[in-house]
Amino acid sequence: MRTALFSVWDKTGVAEFALELQQLGFRLISTGGTAAALREHGLSVLDVADVTGFPEILDGRVKTLHPAIHGGLLARRDKPEHLATLHAHGIETIDVLVGNLYPFERTVADLNVPDDVAIENIDIGGPAMLRAAAKNYAGVIVVVDPADYSDVIAAL
Repeated sequence: MRTALFSVWDKTGVAEFALELQQLGFRLISTGGTAAALREHGLSVLDVADVTGFPEILDGRVKTLHPAIHGGLLARRDKPEHLATLHAHGIETIDVLVGNLYPFERTVADLNVPDDVAIENIDIGGPAMLRAAAKNYAGVIVVVDPADYSDVIAAL
């Protein structure tokens, strides 16, 4: 089964996109806030914590920084040894990554924003996943802009 991983700050159109992927046979995995938004629309979604076997920790600062996520994104589908390693560790490939980042630039544009608010808008896991997926562009579709959702569905 193909898998799509969702972790978005901008939830514009995400439920509709997820529904279309689900109708195409994709299994949906998601981080907390995005998972809640998808469930509000009646979608079946697996929490990242269920995939990693590890809960979100440190007030959500650590969610996706785990081999079960990054292995699924980075494994090359054309390398049997990569797929064998995934299999040996119970990791499944991730075929679509839907991710966009916290609005750091917009947040710090407000010169009065408190340091603690600015710091919490520094995204760590999101950029790491996007880079991992981009590195494996031959095996993973990376979607960062809600304006691209319909084009991705058309291409699938």
